[in-house]
Amino acid sequence: MKTDKVIRGWNEKSEKANRRMAEWREQHPKATLREIEKAVDEQLNELRAKMIEEAALMSEAREWEETEEGPVCPECKVGLKGTGRGERSLQTHGGKRVELEREYGQCPECGQGFFPPG
Repeated sequence: MKTDKVIRGWNEKSEKANRRMAEWREQHPKATLREIEKAVDEQLNELRAKMIEEAALMSEAREWEETEEGPVCPECKVGLKGTGRGERSLQTHGGKRVELEREYGQCPECGQGFFPPG
C-alpha cells in the first residue's frame, strides 16, 4: 500500500532528525534553551517540509484530465485545458523549500493559467 511506504519514509526521516538533534546536543553541551530551541526548530522545519512535499505529491491534483469533473476556471467556470507538467517551488512557514510537480492548465476563455492546489 502506498500509504504504508510513505509512512515508513517519514519514520526514517524522523529518526534521522532525532539522531542529528542528539548529535548536535552532544556537540553543544552548554547550549542555552534558546539555542536548543533553534536547533530543534531547524530539524522539525526540515522534516515538516519533506512531509508537506510528499503529502502534496500523493494528491490526485498532480494529474488531471480534461473531463467534465476536471478543474475549472474560478472566473469563467469553463473546464481547463492541460498545458503540460511543470514544477513549482514554494516556501513553508519554517522557511524550507517544497518542490511540487503538477499538471498545468489554462482557461480557454480568459487565458489564465493554473497550477492545481493540494
